[in-house]
Amino acid sequence: MDPRLENQLHMTRREFFGRSATGLGTAALGALLNQECLGSAESLGGLPSLPHFAPKAKRVIYLFQNGAPTHVDLFDHKPLLSQLHGEPIPAGYVDGKRFSTMTGDASGKLMLAPVEPFRQYGESGAWVSDLMPHTAQIADKLCFIKSMRTEAVNHAPAIQFLLSGGEIPGRPTLGAWLTYGLGSESANLPAFVVMTSITKNTTCGQIFYDFYWGSGFLPSKYQGVKFRGSNEPVLYLSNPQGISREMRRGWLDDIAEINHQKLRDFGDPEIATRISQYELAFKMQASVPELTDLSRETKETLEMYGPGVEEPGTFAHNCLLARKLIEGGTRFVQLMHAGWDQHNSLTTELYNQCRDTDQASAALVQDLDRRGLLDETLVIWGGEFGRTPFLQGDINNRVRWGRDHHPYAFTVWMAGGGVQPGKSYGSSDDLGVNVATDPVHVHDLQATILHLLGIDHEKLTYRFQGRQFRLTDVHGHVVSDILA
Repeated sequence: MDPRLENQLHMTRREFFGRSATGLGTAALGALLNQECLGSAESLGGLPSLPHFAPKAKRVIYLFQNGAPTHVDLFDHKPLLSQLHGEPIPAGYVDGKRFSTMTGDASGKLMLAPVEPFRQYGESGAWVSDLMPHTAQIADKLCFIKSMRTEAVNHAPAIQFLLSGGEIPGRPTLGAWLTYGLGSESANLPAFVVMTSITKNTTCGQIFYDFYWGSGFLPSKYQGVKFRGSNEPVLYLSNPQGISREMRRGWLDDIAEINHQKLRDFGDPEIATRISQYELAFKMQASVPELTDLSRETKETLEMYGPGVEEPGTFAHNCLLARKLIEGGTRFVQLMHAGWDQHNSLTTELYNQCRDTDQASAALVQDLDRRGLLDETLVIWGGEFGRTPFLQGDINNRVRWGRDHHPYAFTVWMAGGGVQPGKSYGSSDDLGVNVATDPVHVHDLQATILHLLGIDHEKLTYRFQGRQFRLTDVHGHVVSDILA
């Protein structure tokens, strides 16, 4: 048999399309490896058409509270809720509404007062629970959105919906979209970093799925890089014994040349990802140890973030690293803290969650502000939904009081990055059950975040499976009233 014919018979479908796409490979190489030449002088990679307009923020720190913080116990003050404590929920509030299977039909459920009192703070007069004393002290720096609403009633779909615009895994998350569109400000650190934490000994932890920071159908170079909660946040930062940095540099150069040849032959963007990630990993061997070295932080700074700041894996430690990452040029930092799922532990574990996150969250905002970074850094605090104003459990057993999932009204706060400080936007009804004024859907929040970074959410798209996809799907409106 003719060797050329035999080779064609043994060629796989992937190889056929790969070899027929040499021209595409050249284009991919230019688009994926040399975008520095196309973008602005400040960024590496990104799309040449972005930003669409002057951004208010250049970077984001998302303090994501897995498990859903209870809005009616923390930031959404409802005096009527205390007055109706122990009484059945009034007619009309939950008619036709879907809750988790733990609640089922919410009719007749007993109202539950906040477990701690609220007070007003600052010139803005923001209402904050005694559970959050440190956040209360920075109330005039915050913009509270008290009319958030979503569609999912369970954790994983709701988190994925908020971060990617779809409840089913497989779509790019917010950090991936921003990295794809805007690129990075650093050649030595990832553009998108994720860190996770959980309150010690909690019984209501949530699972951290990798798709919460995934790149979906975007090339995998845009997915978040997860830092581990240990003294070695990234594996293999040190070379094996007997291997010098010069030797590793030489090996990487040779491997890169082979990968470049394959990229020219096949045009597979994942080969471009491999090239860029090998190079980034080499640079991180030098940058990450310096990043995680807290010895240069002042005693005042460490005390500001609170107990646990020097213990890797804690929320406080991650908050401080987030500030250092932002200083180093990371575009998007996603901190995820689990344990807010208080179905039967409001009077116990809610206190622990607030203790572990309140001081560090407030310190991060203050630290960014005093370093002149807050104006260009958007800080977001919130979970995937709220919690029911009515009780889950026995009203006579306070130790086991809880609240179920609640998608119909919840609160997030934002700071810096072009949002109005000292503002409370929107409201829920007098029991915190439904949005009453100025509703903000998840897609509206996403559109607003992109807008603050100079992106028109309708124009940042990626073609996949025959259609143009975007973070906000076919929805979303910018909440212009909260913009500074």
